[in-house]
Amino acid sequence: MPRNIFSHRRYWAECFGTAPELPMSREEMDALGWDSCDIIIVTGDAYVDHPSFGMAVIGRLLEAQGFRVGIIAQPDWTSAEPFTVLGRPNLFFGIAAGNMDSMINRYTADRKRRNDDAYTPGNEGGKRPDRAVVVYSQRVREAFRDVPLVIGSIEASLRRIAHYDYWSDKVRRSILLDSRADLLLYGNAERAIVDVAHRLAAGENIRDIRDLRGTAFVCKQPPGDYRVIDSTHIDIIGPVSEPINPYIDTRTEACSTEGAAPDSAQTEISTVRLLDREDDSRPAVIRIPAYEQVKEDRALYAHASRILHKETNPHNARPLVQRHGDRDVWLNAPPIPLSTDELDGVFELPYTRRPHSAYGDAVIPAFDMIRHSVNIMRGCFGGCTFCSITEHEGRIIQNRSEDSIVREVEAIRDSSPGFTGVISDLGGPTANMWRLACKSSEVEAACRKLSCVYPGICKNLNTDQTPLIQLYRRVRELPGIKKVLIASGLRYDIAVETPAYVEELVTHHVGGYLKIAPEHTEDGPLSKMMKPGIGSYDRFKEMFEKYSKKAGKKQYLIPYFIAAHPGTRDEDMLNLALWLKRNNFRADQVQTFYPSPMATATAMYHSEKNPLKRVTRDSESVSAVAGLSQRRLHKAFLRYHDPDNWPALRTALKKMGKARLIGNGKMHLVPARQPAKRHPKVPPGTRPFATQHNGLPRTPGRAARRAK
Repeated sequence: MPRNIFSHRRYWAECFGTAPELPMSREEMDALGWDSCDIIIVTGDAYVDHPSFGMAVIGRLLEAQGFRVGIIAQPDWTSAEPFTVLGRPNLFFGIAAGNMDSMINRYTADRKRRNDDAYTPGNEGGKRPDRAVVVYSQRVREAFRDVPLVIGSIEASLRRIAHYDYWSDKVRRSILLDSRADLLLYGNAERAIVDVAHRLAAGENIRDIRDLRGTAFVCKQPPGDYRVIDSTHIDIIGPVSEPINPYIDTRTEACSTEGAAPDSAQTEISTVRLLDREDDSRPAVIRIPAYEQVKEDRALYAHASRILHKETNPHNARPLVQRHGDRDVWLNAPPIPLSTDELDGVFELPYTRRPHSAYGDAVIPAFDMIRHSVNIMRGCFGGCTFCSITEHEGRIIQNRSEDSIVREVEAIRDSSPGFTGVISDLGGPTANMWRLACKSSEVEAACRKLSCVYPGICKNLNTDQTPLIQLYRRVRELPGIKKVLIASGLRYDIAVETPAYVEELVTHHVGGYLKIAPEHTEDGPLSKMMKPGIGSYDRFKEMFEKYSKKAGKKQYLIPYFIAAHPGTRDEDMLNLALWLKRNNFRADQVQTFYPSPMATATAMYHSEKNPLKRVTRDSESVSAVAGLSQRRLHKAFLRYHDPDNWPALRTALKKMGKARLIGNGKMHLVPARQPAKRHPKVPPGTRPFATQHNGLPRTPGRAARRAK
């Protein structure tokens, strides 16, 4: 078992006590009696001292270890001077882009720049640079060349190896090399950051810290005590839909001969076999194709992505190594998940639960959204290929205790300004995975499945949501609590396994509308997303309506769908649009697939291969919806009711041989004619006029008079 993160002997600076707020200026440091910071965190978000913000969690956790922690939030990156505002740290700089990837934060799925930023005071855009981790790291190196540099956050986590970069449309090398960082911490990095801080405080050189889980670093070559296994000698796997044998030992060969057809009883868990000397007792490291190879060969890129995702179970994952020129990027195995006691301790650190006082009354939208919500868990075992939660937080659910959750709700009730008695959310990455886990620790330790719920719910997964019902009821009955809403994403295919949970949810925890994400109706795209069929949605919808009627409430399901996902044909989007029309759904906001780094669907998008299966030169191809016109067409199908989309849809339907769907009947998708443009109303006592090239007004013509 790993060491409890709160069991370390505290650093001597604990004598300074707990800071009301972690300082962001020299004046605040002086008020605290500090001559220096031990650790300085640079972040792309505004500093909000709340457990939903990464810089606050890491900062308060390190403070609890006895270290003096300062925050540099959203510095001006055009020079190194803003990075010196707190002086030189005694131990290291920690660099984070913030709660979001800086590129996704700043650009839409169509690569258009956003004008807002929910993590900035006043919702102001442009307060962080593109590729913030790299830029901040470069400025820190300019200011303090020899101070140890540790990078983290989801931006670094998802770029730890060579990765496809959607914004430049090319494969970029590991962010370790571009940032020149000494160490990269991936995932929720509490264990690693605590160990790094204490080891540096004890005098250890950061270049000697090479054994921590959840870390990555650059080295010349792998240590001699490891045996290196070529990843192309690994992994014979059949279709993901085949049944599994949960008792296969992954340390043995899954197949008897190279290239033989895989045993269907072994395909899911025993997906990795070692073609290496059986008598070699040295620990193994898997060498995935080099940066230069995956940059030029898309099949090898898909293969590397597949191997990385198969090596994410902390109980059986092995280190990975990838060559970049004359150096290696080494990835240690993922961190062991936090225990319930540890996670409780992290969430109950002395946060002020509000933005730093330096921001005054400025509104920070991301804070306003979560200020009265409570995170009850981490991780997700859904494995949706377009999502990066599992790559960052892992597939094993980390749970808070019921008592800890109740204490946080009481703290919100008693101390949060403007609290009206409504808890806006009890959730996390997924609302209803709290306390769900594999029934067998042995099976969990051996499993390499990418999802516990696809293509169906694993028989080894506990799906009983009775404890969650009890939690909801306990929180709802607290004095001063009027309403508890559930706003996090709901895994409806799990929800229906406990009908009493659906009844509890619908009766007490829905504010009129409940958003869920079936994502699509067609099996082709759904199989590439690793999402359940639309039948699961229908079953949940039936329960939702039944229990809403029983409660005497008029409530609505709001389904979310995704356009332009890899593996989606125009016909698939047409069928989805027809389904939406039959069910009288008109989506106001739609998602277009966004290829985020390291996601499995991004590997499909770039390589046009399916890494859910064994990747070979002639293995299954996946169509990538890459062209801007086709991406917009798929989005237009989701908004079939918008007249602005009708011309493009008419053209597409004709090309598809579906012109019969153009007309004004109930069975048609779009009308045959475009409605006349409505002119804006003219104020009384004025008359419309057009302006000629000489600037003189002229009276309106016939068409304008007719429109009037």
